[in-house]
Amino acid sequence: MKKECQKQSGLDILLRGIIKENPVLVLVLGTCPSMATSTSVSTAVGMGLAATMVLLCSNMLISLLRKVIPDTVRIPCYIVVIAGFVTVVQMLVQAYFKDLYDSLGVFLPLIVVNCIILGRAEMFASKNGVFHSALDGLGMGLGFTLTLTVMGTIREVLGSGSFAGHELPFFSEYNIPILSQSPGGFFVFGCLIALVAKLTHGRVKHEATGCGACPHRTVCGKLGKEA
Repeated sequence: MKKECQKQSGLDILLRGIIKENPVLVLVLGTCPSMATSTSVSTAVGMGLAATMVLLCSNMLISLLRKVIPDTVRIPCYIVVIAGFVTVVQMLVQAYFKDLYDSLGVFLPLIVVNCIILGRAEMFASKNGVFHSALDGLGMGLGFTLTLTVMGTIREVLGSGSFAGHELPFFSEYNIPILSQSPGGFFVFGCLIALVAKLTHGRVKHEATGCGACPHRTVCGKLGKEA
């Protein structure tokens, strides 16, 4: 990973999270908050920005501490770092954006266990410098936010006949209520995944899925050999 990073420009690292390695539509991470918070544009954007802030800050700090944190306890350390930034973001949202805080509910503190954030900490930030880690966190966060915004727009406009809480004359009369419900969320999610696969002709990276994304893959391999 480190050698690959050195060959890539900062712009490549920043942009790959939007399409090429989109955390939701390509790596299929963070599906639960994507489904739950994309029923409206405002909650989708709010969740995306909150996760982006945590991604950016945690990636930078973990990169700074990567040579200090012992390998045997790296995952608990990453979780502590992530939880600290999530707490700060949660307090800021509660203080200055009360309506958004109430809308996001439990999914705001649950950013702590978002697979995207822990996955980037393990796969990228722990192996690269601060600048590239910051770009990676920002790019992945923007990709996450963009995906949620698109999903939220489709589901709110077509499902509820409104946009960011404002009623739209035509769509409010001919809305499709199921799109604002769970089945509609999975339908929109599947359509967007198919669209991205079509645009990229299926040439996307999946290295952060399966066993390659598991923080305990090394231990698992050793146990398998011992067995």
